[in-house]
Amino acid sequence: MFSALADPTRRRIVERLARGSLTVGEIASGFSIAQPGISKHVRILEGSGLISRQIDGRVHRCAIAPDAMQLVCDWIERQRRFWNAVLDRLGDAVEDSTERTGGK
Repeated sequence: MFSALADPTRRRIVERLARGSLTVGEIASGFSIAQPGISKHVRILEGSGLISRQIDGRVHRCAIAPDAMQLVCDWIERQRRFWNAVLDRLGDAVEDSTERTGGK
C-alpha cells in the first residue's frame, strides 16, 4: 500500500476519490497525463487494495476502499504514538542530563 502511495500522482488520485467515486476518464481529466498512464496508476492502486473498480460495460468507476485506508491510518497512528513516546523519553533524558550538569 505504501509503495502505491509513494507516487504523487497516485496520492492525488486517492485524494480525489476520497471526495467520491469517479470514472477513469474523470480521473484522467484532472491530470496532464494521457489516459493510458492514468489507467496504469489506477491498476496499481487497485492491486494494492486502496481502491476498487466497478465495471459497467465500457465505464470503469473507481472508489476508495475504506477498509484498506483504515489499515493505513491505523499503522500511521501506531507509528505516531511510538515515535512520540521515543522523543518524549529522549527529551526527558536530555533534560535530566542538563539538570545534572548544571545547564552546561
